Amino acid sequence: MEEAFALLRIHHKNVQRYRQLLQTSLTDFEREYIGGRLREEQLAIETLSPTLPSETSPADPRAA
Repeated sequence: MEEAFALLRIHHKNVQRYRQLLQTSLTDFEREYIGGRLREEQLAIETLSPTLPSETSPADPRAA
């Protein structure tokens, strides 16, 4: 399960990085490529998320 959380963090960081890249000056080819990678990362998150428990994390203030 710890591995699944690590993978989720990696995919989330990749999504953030790709979104930042899309805010920069890119060629149409670069924008299309990065957009495709962004969709792949988002799909990986959607695929991985249901396999994780739905309990709140201790860092979540609502968990107290």
